[in-house]
Amino acid sequence: MPIALPGRRTSRTAVGALSAAALIALGAASTAVAEEAAPEPALGQIAPIDGVKPGSSFEVPVTVTNKGTQAADKVWVVYGVTQGLDYAELPSNCQSHQVPSYDEMMPKWNAVCVFDQAVEPGVVYAPEKPLTVNALDRALYDDLRVTVWGYDPPLDDAATTPVRGTAPAVKLVERPGGSDAAKSAVDVPVTTVNTADFQVTGAQLKGRVGDTVTLQVKFTNAGPAWVLRKWEDPRLRVLITPPAGTSVVKSNEYCNDKAEPGTYSCAPSSQLWVNENERATYTFKLKIDKRVPGAKGSVTFGDAARPFDTDKANDQAEITLDVTDDGASTGGSGGSTGGSGGSTTGGSGSTGASGSSSTGGSGSSSTGGAGSSTGGTGAATTGGNLASTGSDSTLPFAGAAAAAVAAGAGAVFVVRRRSAQR
Repeated sequence: MPIALPGRRTSRTAVGALSAAALIALGAASTAVAEEAAPEPALGQIAPIDGVKPGSSFEVPVTVTNKGTQAADKVWVVYGVTQGLDYAELPSNCQSHQVPSYDEMMPKWNAVCVFDQAVEPGVVYAPEKPLTVNALDRALYDDLRVTVWGYDPPLDDAATTPVRGTAPAVKLVERPGGSDAAKSAVDVPVTTVNTADFQVTGAQLKGRVGDTVTLQVKFTNAGPAWVLRKWEDPRLRVLITPPAGTSVVKSNEYCNDKAEPGTYSCAPSSQLWVNENERATYTFKLKIDKRVPGAKGSVTFGDAARPFDTDKANDQAEITLDVTDDGASTGGSGGSTGGSGGSTTGGSGSTGASGSSSTGGSGSSSTGGAGSSTGGTGAATTGGNLASTGSDSTLPFAGAAAAAVAAGAGAVFVVRRRSAQR
């Protein structure tokens, strides 16, 4: 049998590792070449669209360029608009669908247009007829998003069934000039000349010192436009200031106390938009701590500019509080804790009975009487049937003491018996 010489033996493991590394490197190189040669459709910039009027239309100036090194067989251009906008008649090479609101996402109307033609690298294209978008009566601040794809884009799981357009199909045509295409998606703000009347409603509260009362104030967007807002947009914050002399026991879930001291800042809802004719009610629990003559709270929108809200007369309302007493009594008239004429130390029912003496019952002393401090015939701390001169209630106490002594003796007997058994 031949003997292998030291240093000349080849490791099968090493050969396998080198082969695997070579295959990985080859695959990576092939992928890099393929990606470098793949088509890469991109969109040109689109300027913001302003000054649109409700009921009018505008065209979307889309341009497409292939930034890759290989021609694309076809491309898809997708238009998405918020609920103040809609599409005019769509070409037959486009399909429209709706994605309703879910997970705090605003509803969208999408149009997917496929251009089944070659798109050469470096060439600028544009639809021969731009897509037309309508501004609805509710339009104010809307978003238009355009994306381009090198493959058929998937539908959202919540999307409605796509509907094909009925107008003649359009195609992409070459557009002279250079390309400013840089992105696969472009967001375009669309501003319509419209108004949204924001309104607030105050409240009238009434109670006694120590009471907890319910405060409810309201917000309304009387339209005609819906309003798309940004997160923490101060234009869509309702500021609620409770009256002096009260403290907040429970605030509304859409409010926080991060505004100025004593004031709560509230969002119209958890969504980033407010529909026309939408209403919101803010409920607070307030405790009346003390009586402050003339104390008033307020509900307002603050000082943030809202150019869309031209009616300022309903932007602020009062929260009034009527305290019916000073809180010295928690019962009926005349008594500090109870019924008419009842006392805190006795009498015929000092918290609800009808005794007339300020210190006792009918003919009784200031520490006695037939009733207790809580009414009825039970025991009281200073009167009732357990008077200092004695009563039948001493028997139960004596019986209880005898039972305790017997129980202790029994326990000692059991311990001693067990000790003897050991």
